Amino acid sequence: MTIRSAPLTPRTGSEMFLSREDLLSGSYAADIRELLVQRGVIIVRGANLSDDDQRALARSLGDLRLGTVKQEGEEGLMKVTFDEKVNPEYAKFFFGSQLWHMDGTYEEVPPFATLLTPRVLSETGGQTEFTNNYAAYEDLPEDQKAKLDALKVVHTMQAALFPGKPDCTVEEFALWHSYPNREHPLVWHHKSGRKSLVLSTSGSHIVGMHPAKSHDLLAGLMRHATQDKYVYRHTWHMGDLLIWDNTGTMHRVLPFPADSGRQLHRFTLNGEEPVRAVA
Repeated sequence: MTIRSAPLTPRTGSEMFLSREDLLSGSYAADIRELLVQRGVIIVRGANLSDDDQRALARSLGDLRLGTVKQEGEEGLMKVTFDEKVNPEYAKFFFGSQLWHMDGTYEEVPPFATLLTPRVLSETGGQTEFTNNYAAYEDLPEDQKAKLDALKVVHTMQAALFPGKPDCTVEEFALWHSYPNREHPLVWHHKSGRKSLVLSTSGSHIVGMHPAKSHDLLAGLMRHATQDKYVYRHTWHMGDLLIWDNTGTMHRVLPFPADSGRQLHRFTLNGEEPVRAVA
């Protein structure tokens, strides 16, 4: 079976044309996964999925991340919002989502993909942007690729969050610092044979490199990867379904009023391979 789709931008994202019934049938799961890895982001307009529908679709595409109720919510559902009454644990960290990031960089095996649907939208702002880290790597000069292939980056929670809240309290910084650090190759050699940059605001420093040089290199790569030609900006409409490949993209939400009640429902698929360096 094949599915009909159209590119959202030349380098990132596709709109997929499947009915709600076909989405939930499971018959197109392999095709959806293939398109997702090729394009980084898939959207379906007017899918109008319930939480149970979204959960069932997630399970057809991979291993649903359950975690704990505190972390992921009931049966894998996470309510993405600033509202502390709805999701008090997530709300503590949500401001960090306004910076370019990849989810799960503190894990050995980062999540594979995420499915997102809106439940309440803000009247202004709140678009979600994605950038294609496969394409960003592929466009680099060959000599630079060879140098980057040998590098490793330390990812930390404080690096991820401090830029979004530089006036944090000592207690908040201590909480961030309590999370484990994780070292990943800068270039992910995927089991598919493709390569992508492992970039995120969580990237603190390059192992063994002078801090100033490390900072400049990571900042330069971030500027490169977030050029307009690699970015898809999604303007949300009720009924949308959006799926992204977390292993080959970064994302961020654009600012919106914190008191708007904006809420999206998220289901995440567990990772399927660790971040591998060149053999």
